[in-house]
Amino acid sequence: MKKIFIILPLFLSGFLFSQKKPLKKPVKKTTVAKFNYQDEFRKISDEVMTNGTAYENLGELTKGIGPRFSATPGYIKAVEWTEKKLKSIGIEMIWRMEAKAPVWIRGRESLQIKTANGDWKNIRMLSFGNSEGTGGKDLTGEIVLINSTSELNAISIGQLKDKIVFVNLPMDPKIINTNDSYLITAKSKLISASVIAKTGAKALIIRSLTTAMDDTPHAKMVYYEPDDKVRIPALSIGVKSADELEILLKNQKVAAKLNMTAQSKGNTTNPNIIAEIQGKKDSKVIVLGAQLDSWDFGEGAIDDGTGVAQCIEVLRTFKALGIENNHTIRVVFYANSENGGQGREMYAAYVKKKGEKHVFALGTDAGGYSPRGFSLDMPPQRRRQIFEWKNYFLPYGIYDFDQTEAIQDISPLKKLDIPLAELVVDTQRYFDYHHSEQDTFDKVNKRELLLGATAMTQLIFMIDKNW
Repeated sequence: MKKIFIILPLFLSGFLFSQKKPLKKPVKKTTVAKFNYQDEFRKISDEVMTNGTAYENLGELTKGIGPRFSATPGYIKAVEWTEKKLKSIGIEMIWRMEAKAPVWIRGRESLQIKTANGDWKNIRMLSFGNSEGTGGKDLTGEIVLINSTSELNAISIGQLKDKIVFVNLPMDPKIINTNDSYLITAKSKLISASVIAKTGAKALIIRSLTTAMDDTPHAKMVYYEPDDKVRIPALSIGVKSADELEILLKNQKVAAKLNMTAQSKGNTTNPNIIAEIQGKKDSKVIVLGAQLDSWDFGEGAIDDGTGVAQCIEVLRTFKALGIENNHTIRVVFYANSENGGQGREMYAAYVKKKGEKHVFALGTDAGGYSPRGFSLDMPPQRRRQIFEWKNYFLPYGIYDFDQTEAIQDISPLKKLDIPLAELVVDTQRYFDYHHSEQDTFDKVNKRELLLGATAMTQLIFMIDKNW
């Protein structure tokens, strides 16, 4: 037993001293702390609601520049203002992307109706955007009321020849989502100049697509088919005039005299404005966008000056808070959204050609009203990820993630399999002013505008940190 006790210590000591490296202390595993998203959301909200400049910027854009219709000096002034504003918040990467834009001049326009007693009455009107005019000459004809496709289909060939078709089709008040109501009405073939022209009619008059019960006309874009042999003038009138005209037509014949000097003068180019904060981790892109142009007769405050101001605010907030974004945060201000949509098509073509990896695209074009959520047009697994963040958004009044269409200027990016989202707001007042001279700065509430910018920044932050 003694030998055993003597040999064992010697053996152990020999084994221990034979090791060339000392034993290492166990390494403690360190994990990167996750964001406290409630705190990050609060920081973003506090910054935007306290120091946000979106409302002041909107005032400069609408009151300082005014209408910024495609292919006009007003649009170029808006481009220069946008570039200057982006530089003032510390954005270094800013560039222009030229897009085709039609040159369309509204000119003078008038509509009169003549009743049985022989008196002529002036009716307020607006030509459809890109509509053919009457060459400055009076176009006269009897007005025929058609309010359903079944009525249109029942009319025999030649029955509408040389007539002026009047469509008094209101937005359906039973549809609570006014965007849906607008789109359903706007897609009716009754208000297609090409469809009406094929009947032999020589002009189209429609009831303005609006929820307001006033006499302000609201503009609409005309789309002529390539095979149209005749392109007829098309125009809209206010709701009160439309209802009065329908009542009149039920009791007597009514003639109209239309005079429009509207004309198209080919194409030119207008630039998209693109700005970005480059990613610290990779070159993948998160893009958000709004249209920079407006109609030619109004300030374009809710459509879409509010979106422009909110997008600038997102970049300003990232800079002000010193947020280290993983991916590139890019903003696109689209040209020619109102009467052609060439700006959005140009950007989508650019992304495809360059092969850029876009992680996400967010659009805002709903008027700067109180935000309610985001419409998510993306694969189910991506939708589920955003659903998991819902509780972070709830304290800020953001709860609606159920809608599934993003139809604004980001829509062409869907063809490239890019997940899309659109800011959802309370739109009950939006179509009171949409595409009319009533679309002015005074219709926008500062707090609602900033709340929308807050929600957009919070969502961009979450996408950047988790996708």
